[in-house]
Amino acid sequence: MAVLVGRRVLFQAFRVHTADRDSLSRLAASSYCTRQYAFSGKVPPSPRVAVTRHYSSDSKDDLRVRYLDGEDSGIVVVGINRPKAKNAISKNLVKMMFDTVEDIKKNNKVRSVIFCSLVPGIFCAGADLKERAKMHQSEVGPFVSKARALITELGNLPVPTIAAIDGAALGGGLEMALACDIRISSNNAKMGLVEAKLAIIPGAGGTQRLPRAIAVSLAKELIFAARAVDGTEAFRLGLVSHSVEQNDSGDAAYLRALELAREINPQGPIAVRMAKLAINQGIEVDLSTGLAIEEACYAQVIPTKDRLEGLAAFKEKRRPQFKGE
Repeated sequence: MAVLVGRRVLFQAFRVHTADRDSLSRLAASSYCTRQYAFSGKVPPSPRVAVTRHYSSDSKDDLRVRYLDGEDSGIVVVGINRPKAKNAISKNLVKMMFDTVEDIKKNNKVRSVIFCSLVPGIFCAGADLKERAKMHQSEVGPFVSKARALITELGNLPVPTIAAIDGAALGGGLEMALACDIRISSNNAKMGLVEAKLAIIPGAGGTQRLPRAIAVSLAKELIFAARAVDGTEAFRLGLVSHSVEQNDSGDAAYLRALELAREINPQGPIAVRMAKLAINQGIEVDLSTGLAIEEACYAQVIPTKDRLEGLAAFKEKRRPQFKGE
């Protein structure tokens, strides 16, 4: 029975991998992130990433997506760009992010996604309260439901996702980061589910994901007290995987995230997707069912060309060239 459960869960998720491979040409026309990134010697500079930072109040610029190329091909950088609103989550931003997530899901060339901010000192300040104040009471529930659905979709992306937190991630901003597989912050970033200050609760998964990321009692304490912590404390609590000292350009977390994405990039892409699926599904069930899910995921990598390429490369003592096939 457990094996059947595992294979049924796997079938639904693995359909993502078999999506239309020709979608890359359409995705290449997407707008690009425009933040200027300075690389340290530890992460070699790439001229395709270094571009001029500029801001715009045009709503179409609220989100900028860049599909990196060359050796970084497969890495997608999604940058929030609402400087006047501190990257607050608006109706337009939710729509744009939904569209972006759908495009990424359909593109089996994507190997990892970095979610970051193009606004210095801010990751995402949570809900757009100015927009929320103009909503009729009947509109609030459906909007929160849509934001919750978006963040759930972020968590369901089949490839590794990394939140690069170089500034404040509050309320819905932290909920967005919690939906990512890995969180990296600068040491001076502020993070917290502070909704209780507004007499509401986290409504986009925070009450469920934070206790899964850190100790339940600590999650309760942070939510009940509406407390924000800095990157150093977040690392101590296990809320982030890495806390890095912020640099002069304010993008230290992004640079560390890019370094990590570059570590993931050369690995077998189908294997990475299956490993994510096995972990995400397995931690929600009993061990016996989890092992069945792992078995089902392993079965998917056996017939791949990439597995044969890995064996051949090992025998020939060369770097494997995986194609996601």
